[in-house]
Amino acid sequence: MISVKNFESWIASLAGSEAVLWVEIFLLVLTALIVGYVINRVILALEVRARQSRTVWDDALLEASRKPAVWLVWILGVNFAVGLAARKTGSEWYELIIQGNRLAVIFLITLFLLNLIKRVEANFLDPQYTSDPVDETTLKAISKLLRISVIITAVLIALQLLGYSISGVLAFGGIGGLAVGFAAKDLLANFFGGLMIYLDRPFSVGEWVRSPDQEIEGTVEDIGWRLTRIRTFDKRPLYVPNAVFNTIALENPSRMHNRRIKETVGVRYCDMDSLKAIVNDIRQMLEDHDEIDNNQTLIVNFNQFAASSLDIMVYCFTKTTQWVKFHEVKEDVLCRIADIIASHDAEIAFPTSTVHLPDPLVMNQPELQPQPQPQPKGSESIP
Repeated sequence: MISVKNFESWIASLAGSEAVLWVEIFLLVLTALIVGYVINRVILALEVRARQSRTVWDDALLEASRKPAVWLVWILGVNFAVGLAARKTGSEWYELIIQGNRLAVIFLITLFLLNLIKRVEANFLDPQYTSDPVDETTLKAISKLLRISVIITAVLIALQLLGYSISGVLAFGGIGGLAVGFAAKDLLANFFGGLMIYLDRPFSVGEWVRSPDQEIEGTVEDIGWRLTRIRTFDKRPLYVPNAVFNTIALENPSRMHNRRIKETVGVRYCDMDSLKAIVNDIRQMLEDHDEIDNNQTLIVNFNQFAASSLDIMVYCFTKTTQWVKFHEVKEDVLCRIADIIASHDAEIAFPTSTVHLPDPLVMNQPELQPQPQPQPKGSESIP
C-alpha cells in the first residue's frame, strides 16, 4: 500500500516540496465535496422509497439527516484541510480549528434534532400517515417545548466547550431573570397565559370561539407564546394577548353537542277549536323528524294568550352542530309547522286590532226655522 510519506514524496518530485501542502488541501476539500454529494444522492433515493410507507419516523429521520450529514462532511473536510495547513506551518490556530470542529458538530446535531421535530410534527398532522385524529394544539405545544429544550441544551454545551462555567451562567441567569421578570411582566403574563391554554385546552386551532365580555369572536388560526390569532367572520385577523384569556369568560360553540331551535308560533283566536290538534301534530312531526335529537328536551305546548294570537312554544335540539346545516333543518321544521297549521284550516296570526262599537246612536236635531230675508238698502216696503 502507498503510505502518506511515499505519497508526499511522489508529489514533491512532481511539483516541488512547496506544492505538497496545497495538493493535500485540495484533495481533502475535493474528497469532502464528492462524499457529501454521494451522501446527498443516497439519502434522496432513500427518501423516495420512504414516502411510499405510512410510517411516521422513517422519512422524518431521512429528511432531517440529509442536510446535516452533507454539511458535516463538507465542514469537517474544510476544517481538516485548514487544520493540516495550520499544523504544518506551525500556526497557533490549530487548537482554534479543533474547537471549531466541535462547535460545528454541535450545530449540526442541533439542526438535525430541530428538523426531526418539525418533520415529525408535520407527519402527525398529515392524514396520509396517521388515521387517528391528533390534537393540533397539543402537538404544536410539545413541538415548541422540544425545540426550545434542544436550543437551550446546545447553547449550554457550546458555552462549556468554549471554557465558560455553566454554573456561573445559570446563576447569572437566575439573578438577571428577576430583573427581566419585573421589566417584562406583561410578556411573562402572556407567556404563561399561552402555557395555560396548552394545558387547559379551552380551545384549539380551527375552533370557533366567542367572548360575551369583549368583542372577540371568530375562528382560531394560531396559538403562539404571546398572541393568539383569531380570524373574525368578516375575514379580519384579530390578535389577542394570551393573558386576556385568564380574565374573561369564553364560549366555544365548536364543542356543542346539539343546536337549539326555540320559536314561538301564534295562531288566530278564531282557530281555538283546532289548537289542541295543531299542537299534537307539531309534536309528532318533531318526534318523527330524522334531524331532531329525541334524547334531548323536546317541548311543544300552548304557551299563552297573546295580544293577537294563541302562542305555541316549540323547543327542540338538532343532531347537527354545523351552522349551515342547522339553518337548513330549522327551515324545514318551520315549513312543516306552517303546513300543519294550514291543514287544519287555520292561519298563522299576525298583529291585528279589533274595535268594538256599541249600538248605533240616534242624534235628535232641532227643526230648522225659516230665516227672514234681508231687505236691500233704499227700498221701501209695500203695504
